[in-house]
Amino acid sequence: MRLLLLSLLATTPIFAQTRWIEAQPKGSTEWKARETRTLDSLPQLNTGPIPETKYGGRADHLQKATGFFRVEKLDDRWWLIDPDGGPFVFTGVASVKPRSDFAAKEPFAKLFGSTDAWRTKTLDQFRALGFRGCGGFSDHETLRAATKPMPYTVTLSLMSSFGKKLGLTHQQPGHTGYEEDCLPVFHPDFAAHCAQVCKDKLSAMKDDPFLVGTFSDNELPIPADMLDRMLKLDATKKRFKAMRDGATVWLAKRGIERAKITDADRRAFVEHVFSMYFETTTKAIRTVLPHHLCLGSRFHDPAVNKQGVWRAAGKWCDVISLNYYYVWTPQPDIVRRWTEWSGKPCMITEFYAKGTDSGMANTTGAGWLVHTQAERGAFYQNFALALMESKTCVGWHWFKYMDNDPADPKTDPSNKDSNKGMFSATYEPYQPLLDAMRELNTRVYSIIDDFN
Repeated sequence: MRLLLLSLLATTPIFAQTRWIEAQPKGSTEWKARETRTLDSLPQLNTGPIPETKYGGRADHLQKATGFFRVEKLDDRWWLIDPDGGPFVFTGVASVKPRSDFAAKEPFAKLFGSTDAWRTKTLDQFRALGFRGCGGFSDHETLRAATKPMPYTVTLSLMSSFGKKLGLTHQQPGHTGYEEDCLPVFHPDFAAHCAQVCKDKLSAMKDDPFLVGTFSDNELPIPADMLDRMLKLDATKKRFKAMRDGATVWLAKRGIERAKITDADRRAFVEHVFSMYFETTTKAIRTVLPHHLCLGSRFHDPAVNKQGVWRAAGKWCDVISLNYYYVWTPQPDIVRRWTEWSGKPCMITEFYAKGTDSGMANTTGAGWLVHTQAERGAFYQNFALALMESKTCVGWHWFKYMDNDPADPKTDPSNKDSNKGMFSATYEPYQPLLDAMRELNTRVYSIIDDFN
């Protein structure tokens, strides 16, 4: 009988059935049924609780404890390893911060009354939902002061703050825009700027074991023709000169005439720019935080198929981060390909779906549109299961903690009116979404054992 059972398990797919959910991608008015795997289709092979360390890593397969987070490949799967040595999957939430203005003013006063109370209750909620930390653009100063903290990250904005100083930036939906989509990596003051920002922002966290690591920037532009763009810049304008000169010198060193630039040259230049960027930013970060992880500049859609930028990031970063939109189900072979290019594991640092039942307009943001909060939860499970299946993804962060508040005039153009949150702009929970998140998050390690 035992041999028969083992034979059946070896030949039966881990997912026996799937659901179909109607969804609409950004930029389309067409609703289309999408194949969606959820835990309902996962055989109950391994459902027992797995003990966890105080950081959220699994305590049943402890590795060497170093006192800080690190990355390690165990057998054929990449992991974060927590400070106690526990293999760790970073199930996280992005943009975790207290809101006590506009629509949130009265609910905040009623539910929490103070930032300290908000912090305690929110982190307790996250633990109950199986989340193991806070992702990008969170209020890390408030969160790290908790009596019982959770793992967290810091977003530095090294290039965007430098570009702003030079007068090269502007606001674009979801991220900072740069003039001509060019990055001033050749500027002689960039390294000193990075060093000073890191010293100012990170010194207090040097010995904090709950700090997983830092994001150097967010969604930097990656135009395929960055070389051509830099060469066309007006070098008589001070803010452009270093970029124009840097591109000209690079071209001369390769012995290439400007009229004979090829696409291979353009790809090599983009890789060169990002190699310089990651070398400069990582050295500045490690000078202040020698023991914590460098999580890269969070890539976005333009990076998905650009081998050179992954290779450049892999030379310097510990984990390569990506805000992954426009995909309903991550394909494990594509996720694994990023690790083949970079030599490092990846982490998905933004993804979400919006529900039409929220009552919000949902005209902004890159995420999918679905009909119900329960379908948002199904999307979460489907997305995370595919990432676990890849064996090269060490975590994912839902974007985001709270809905956009249409009354807030300071928000960026991508965050005006959309149902991105786990909670509404008045702190009301989207319970069907939270239930689906808890169901998966609390079983992550046992599901991974099944995949293995």
